[in-house]
Amino acid sequence: MSKTDTTDTTDAPDASSAPGDEAAGADLSTAPKEETLGGPTLGVVGWVRWFWRQLTSMRVALILLFLLSLGAVPGSLIPQSSADEMKVADFKKAHEALTPLYEKLQLFDVYSSVWFSAIYILLFVSLIGCIVPRTWQFVGQLRGLPPGAPKRLTRLPAYTTWRTEAAPEEVHEAALAVLKGRRFRARTAGDAVAAEKGYLREAGNLLFHLALIVMLVAFAWGQLFKSEGGKLVVEGDGFSNTLTQYDDFKSGSQFAVDELEPFNFTLDSFTGTYEKSGPQRGTPRTFEAAVTYTQGDGADKKAVIRVNEPLKLGDSKVYLIAHGYAPVVTVKDRQGKVVFNGAVPLLPIDNNITSTGAIKVMDGYRDKNGDKEQLGFKAFFVPTFAGAGKGSMFSQFPALDFPVMALTGYHGNLRVDSGLPQNVYQLDTSKMTQFKVDGGTGVAQRMVPGETMTLPDGAGSITFEKDIKEWASFQVSQQPGNGLALSGAVAAIAGLTGSLFIQRRRIWVRAVRGEDGTTVVEMAGLGRSESAKLPEELADLAVALTAQAPQAPEPAEAEAEASEGVEK
Repeated sequence: MSKTDTTDTTDAPDASSAPGDEAAGADLSTAPKEETLGGPTLGVVGWVRWFWRQLTSMRVALILLFLLSLGAVPGSLIPQSSADEMKVADFKKAHEALTPLYEKLQLFDVYSSVWFSAIYILLFVSLIGCIVPRTWQFVGQLRGLPPGAPKRLTRLPAYTTWRTEAAPEEVHEAALAVLKGRRFRARTAGDAVAAEKGYLREAGNLLFHLALIVMLVAFAWGQLFKSEGGKLVVEGDGFSNTLTQYDDFKSGSQFAVDELEPFNFTLDSFTGTYEKSGPQRGTPRTFEAAVTYTQGDGADKKAVIRVNEPLKLGDSKVYLIAHGYAPVVTVKDRQGKVVFNGAVPLLPIDNNITSTGAIKVMDGYRDKNGDKEQLGFKAFFVPTFAGAGKGSMFSQFPALDFPVMALTGYHGNLRVDSGLPQNVYQLDTSKMTQFKVDGGTGVAQRMVPGETMTLPDGAGSITFEKDIKEWASFQVSQQPGNGLALSGAVAAIAGLTGSLFIQRRRIWVRAVRGEDGTTVVEMAGLGRSESAKLPEELADLAVALTAQAPQAPEPAEAEAEASEGVEK
């Protein structure tokens, strides 16, 4: 080839190009065209158009997306009323100076606040306003034909030329075959072949933005119609999916209680095994809950729920999220009558399931004068005790190898009838008197399964039974927008990949008869953005085309060959 220029210095012909050169680079993108509106001539309509163009620009969409993610930060750091009103109340008590400011800024209700909703809606409108015109423009490009070749192909960033003895029509025909074989859309336009490729770049760009809208819709749908509740269930006990059965429950503003999936289940057993030695000692190896469940009016079925393997019941999923122990205790009054008997769930405070909790006897007990009185016990439980005199009373291993429980007793008023919410795992001793007991510390006694602690002055007794049950905590979640959000995320990744790695480019092949009778072939390429691949692709196409339109000898070489022939 007599001339090769593959420098890639510009996206389009420069300002000095002829009109045909400028047309060659048109419509390589579906981005809205910028219009300059003079300030003094702007009226109401002009300002509305200017605002709409700014709102639907990609720059503003990215800014709004950043603001949306930034606005979600306080929603993650500050307790939200929709999630846990108790935590919000505790936060307000602990930060009395900040509370008025946070309330004015709606930081306790971030996701339903005016400012967060405004960002959300503006982002939604911006994306739609950006996508709709670009989609119609892209459809028009798909229906159109590759533009004709510019007058000066030498001005394009990738260019090459050579001379051939093949006729221009033969070169055009060969060029069409080569380009179509490389999946270019090609046609003959005047004295050149025009071809275009890389439409999937714009398709990926549009798919990415459409996927963002899908994810926004899924997020809004999920927040409005979601429900999520937690329930602690002891072995042998059951749960029915009704609002009154939950320990805690939160839902979206549009969720109706009658939308709860009708099902119930019983926790048959919980199985937990742990690594016994090595650096991972105490790490759970088996963590599963065996349940018997019924969905609607159906028959009983068996299932095993594991971590990250929820039980799917209609639109609801039942997740296993926590585990602990529930020692069985029996409390008797002065006459030896049983006033309480049952398993008491205790909450773990470390990885070895050292647990604390409260035992409350609210009815059936009377003092020595025959008056109604309530009993309460603070419980501290370790599944594996290190032994007396071997450090503090903390569990050495999560399994029930050497269970021990320490109890501290109180009598008086538990204040459960005060009308104020009370944590079932904590004991309010403000209206109670502590028992003094023989042994232990004088106020608390350490017990192993089967032992009984006798209360002073014949007040009764409490027995730590040999049966220690296990409990599992479940989360019942109903998230209607999860599948849509996942589809949107996958589509966004696919669209972004196409937008980043596919290049929109155009190729022209011009073949004209030269003054000496040979055909001059010119090839040039133009891409939407700078890329080293465009010159490489043009060179590859040129090699493929020269196989059918080989390079002719230069005039000097032809004369030399002719002279050699005459001498011979």
